[in-house]
Amino acid sequence: MKRYEAVYDISVLLGAESIDYPGSLPYSRELIETTKDSAICELSKLVMSAHSGTHMDAPAHFIPNGKHIDEYPVQRFILPAQVVNIEDKEAIRPSELENLDIKPGDALLFKTDNSMSGRCASGVFSESFVYLSPEAADFCVEKKVSLVGIDYGTVDRYGDKDFPAHWKLLGNNILILESINLKEVPPGRYTLFCPPLKIKGAEGSPARAILIR
Repeated sequence: MKRYEAVYDISVLLGAESIDYPGSLPYSRELIETTKDSAICELSKLVMSAHSGTHMDAPAHFIPNGKHIDEYPVQRFILPAQVVNIEDKEAIRPSELENLDIKPGDALLFKTDNSMSGRCASGVFSESFVYLSPEAADFCVEKKVSLVGIDYGTVDRYGDKDFPAHWKLLGNNILILESINLKEVPPGRYTLFCPPLKIKGAEGSPARAILIR
């Protein structure tokens, strides 16, 4: 069995830590059968949105005729990644990214106050969180990154009905990984594994996100 220097599960726990965006279908789990009641097995029903918990946004989430999650090969979800520490407590801005050694195809995962404060895994939606500024989204497009990850349920500022970061990233085939928790992860280079569920025609999907070094 191969041993790694470090392995980090950066997914939030559905039902305890996950945050439901206002207006979206909340996550719930209903126990249908249980061995405690003499049933032959335990069986549960899950109700949630495609954007519950740690999840992936595909272009079809915003872009007309954009690609759906099942149209990507699984290799697209195994990526060289950088975890980037963000000091700004309001937004991710280009000024904190300009000195990074970013290679085309990298995944950029932003470790912000959302992780350090526990906001990303509180189970309660907050209207105040560190978001991706439109200028930083443009920077990611210019650098030809393959995926952007943020430690909250959306990359855009709450209340911005234009959703500029979503449009800029997804419009350039940059996948978005939302609701990750990077509190215990040191900044640096890793390999990211974040396969979503293989759902026909879906604009997004829950994912299990893992960083390996």
